[in-house]
Amino acid sequence: MAVKVLIVEDNPVARNFLTRVVRESFSDVTGIAEAGDLESARRQLGIGHAAPGGEPFKLVLVDLELPDGNGLELLTEMAHHGATKIVTTLYSDDDHLFPALQCGADGYLLKEDRFEVLVEELQKIVRGQPPLSPAIARRLLSHFRQGGDSGAMSLDSAHAPGDFQTARPAQPPVYAEPDHERLTPRETEVLTYLSKGFTIKEIAGLMGIKWFTVNDHIKAIYRKLNVSSRAEAAVLASKQGLV
Repeated sequence: MAVKVLIVEDNPVARNFLTRVVRESFSDVTGIAEAGDLESARRQLGIGHAAPGGEPFKLVLVDLELPDGNGLELLTEMAHHGATKIVTTLYSDDDHLFPALQCGADGYLLKEDRFEVLVEELQKIVRGQPPLSPAIARRLLSHFRQGGDSGAMSLDSAHAPGDFQTARPAQPPVYAEPDHERLTPRETEVLTYLSKGFTIKEIAGLMGIKWFTVNDHIKAIYRKLNVSSRAEAAVLASKQGLV
């Protein structure tokens, strides 16, 4: 599959990782461009700027959290763009998954998945299948079984750009009281740094661990505190005196 790729990701370590995944996934990559924020991505895609010359992008990997906005904005703005749009993120919760699909994502991958898993999922594009991390596929299947609004999740259905709220499940989850005692000392340390505004890469450097290990800790924190973003985690941690 001859493919020109744009990777929209603000973390340079993650960008390098995704570049390796793309090169391993496709035998004929004609070029890989990078954008660390929304404005750079728009400029390279010709959204609100003069259309760039040369071969158009056929695949765009989009992170949901960017320094100057939300990846959902870019997905919406690319509604009529011919590229295949794949979300690459840390978030596996409904409040990120369903709006991304509603905004036009053709697939949804978790960056903490193993290298070979991501390669296998991206290669599904050649077979006309939507790339979905295993955990995301299970979540979608569970949603269908529970009688959720399948129209909000269909990768082949008509999208309604900008209508983020309609993409949520028909019955939003009821969160239980957080069980703070379950946080390990390592998770508490990560939460402390998150609350202070450090990036994943900076936390990894401060703690002397790999960035994907930080990702694992963040996922565990979100699950245990019943939150879906670092902002929620920071607010809850502050209110409860956890940091």
